[in-house]
Amino acid sequence: MNTDAAGVLVVIVNYRTAALVRDCLESLAPELGAQGARVVVADNASGDGSAEQIAAAIGGLGLERWVSVMALERNGGFAWGNNQVIRADLASPRPAELYFLLNPDTVARPGAVGVLARFLRSHPRAGIAGSRLEYPDGRPQPAAFRAPGLLAELENALSLRPVSRVLRSASVLLPQPVNPIRPDWVSGAAMMVRREVFERVGLLDERYFMYFEELDLCERAGRAGFEVWHVPESRVVHLIGQASGIGRERRRRPAYWFESRRRYWVKNHGVAGAAAADAVRIAGTALHRAGLKVRGRPNWMPPGFLRDLVRHSVFVRGFRT
Repeated sequence: MNTDAAGVLVVIVNYRTAALVRDCLESLAPELGAQGARVVVADNASGDGSAEQIAAAIGGLGLERWVSVMALERNGGFAWGNNQVIRADLASPRPAELYFLLNPDTVARPGAVGVLARFLRSHPRAGIAGSRLEYPDGRPQPAAFRAPGLLAELENALSLRPVSRVLRSASVLLPQPVNPIRPDWVSGAAMMVRREVFERVGLLDERYFMYFEELDLCERAGRAGFEVWHVPESRVVHLIGQASGIGRERRRRPAYWFESRRRYWVKNHGVAGAAAADAVRIAGTALHRAGLKVRGRPNWMPPGFLRDLVRHSVFVRGFRT
């Protein structure tokens, strides 16, 4: 029997996505059911009966032996929800060897968990490994990235092909690889973390409500000497935006995205770095919008994006996080 996933704890944070969680658990069952792996679904006080629905689904699928629900008292965000499970497990007599943080809006392809576990065990310096994310038809999604920098902020804001070609080497996005690579960070939608990472650098920063927390963790792990890897053999379908709402349609970006962005820059790049990043992003976005207007093209950005960038910038909100 293949036991690659033994010693793995899968953590899924749910907020009003019970049906998606059921599909995710069903996709994990063929690989994890007989391997000694465990799954804990943390329900962030959904208030819609999600915890009860997920518990019923676990019973209906016959997964009670290795899947449980942790009903939390409030919605503290993605990092907070994950930490409640990880912290409790680390304090237990037999904590997991590896923690697989998995979004509820995902479906694991066969062997996805075991591939990452086997990779981390065979690469002792590796502390974090991320899966290939893909659409249901198999097309890849961005899942491995460079660390953000000022040139990357400019390239992202301007969104002009000639500029993007010139700044390709600075862009946050990396080409989708066939073989494992070492990016600066990987997507938190499907990310496995060695226990020693949490023991040495701490858990996810709960001051990020959602977004940027995996980037922050990967950078902290890298500074502590751990390697971060993207392992495309591990494949996970990601139904983008089904859990958070971001990316699903053209809608206003929530305030917590901007707050998380500001926190990341202040925490990891200091006052000067955060101010420079905001100035570049705001100026580039304004230039891009002006260009669209001059060329008579529709504004594809989320409603109020430039205004929200300014409102949540360090120039308005200050440097406290």
